[in-house]
Amino acid sequence: MYRYVNHRFTNMYRATVGTDFLSKSVNIDGEMVTLQIWDTAGTERFQSLGTPLYRGAHCCVLVFDVTSRASFSALDGWRKEFLIQGEPQDPSNFPFIVLGNKTDLSDREVSGRQALQWCEEIGAEYFEGSAKEDQGVEKPFLRVAECGLQQYKKHTLENTGHFQITCKQPRETRNTCEC
Repeated sequence: MYRYVNHRFTNMYRATVGTDFLSKSVNIDGEMVTLQIWDTAGTERFQSLGTPLYRGAHCCVLVFDVTSRASFSALDGWRKEFLIQGEPQDPSNFPFIVLGNKTDLSDREVSGRQALQWCEEIGAEYFEGSAKEDQGVEKPFLRVAECGLQQYKKHTLENTGHFQITCKQPRETRNTCEC
């Protein structure tokens, strides 16, 4: 997230406590899309923070460390937790992007084939790269923007049968709203 938004990497890693937030605007097919990227801690003690952040999300990125089988094994739980707390309108078609990080390291425990197989089983797209080496960082986030924009368009108020009423008080009469 930090490498993508700020084009920087630091070895002085600070573990996420609760959540971190960054944003970036990108152009997708002539439309400006502002990504609001929330990095939630993958530990159980911060799961309760997810509910208000997950609701209204248009895409979810699940990140794991390719040198840690435990982080890969945790993906299924994170995905299920997102679906429970986020309550997407169409859970079976909600876009998930899976990102295997730290491909620059030689002590890999999860192969690309294993990760891709799991992604195919759940209907997610798979990318991998290295934030440290700035390899494969931009492409998954652009895909997130594309998927998020598609999801947004599919589930806006106009397309869901819901409607919103906005009532403005007339200036000239200072009367109460007459809706």
